[in-house]
Amino acid sequence: MRISTLTACLICLALPGTAAAGGSVNTGPFGGVAIKGYDTVAYFTEHKAMKGSSEFAYEWLGTPWHFANSRHRDLFAADPVRYAPQYGGYCTLGVGIDGHASANIDPERSWRIIDGKLYFVYDPTYAEELDGPARDDWLAKADAHWPDLQEKLEKNLLN
Repeated sequence: MRISTLTACLICLALPGTAAAGGSVNTGPFGGVAIKGYDTVAYFTEHKAMKGSSEFAYEWLGTPWHFANSRHRDLFAADPVRYAPQYGGYCTLGVGIDGHASANIDPERSWRIIDGKLYFVYDPTYAEELDGPARDDWLAKADAHWPDLQEKLEKNLLN
């Protein structure tokens, strides 16, 4: 394990996890909106992070999602699973290490689209882990941990 990977994991583990109203969607420590109010469709259509607006909100999984425009909102409403971030928008590395729900992500700079799926991590430096040779291992570990973590989040069993 590289030093940066170890550091990323320790940071993800040290940060508090937060459950949303629906349980398994990251609304961050403040605000109550999915992925800190960023437009999840924009990552796919505009290839960049864009802040959404409550004017173009859509509720899914008991959580409001904000979009930059009505077109993005309608695309999401038609197929939310296609556009929703993996692991509820929690830090992929935190989920991969031990199933930790780190809500403190940076949706502006710390995201990747891999095989048509959106992933977030805590910091841009650590997003590079998803570009490296260990990517498949990270994603396999996160996939393995996510069902148990999701269940805990939905039952509000995490602090």
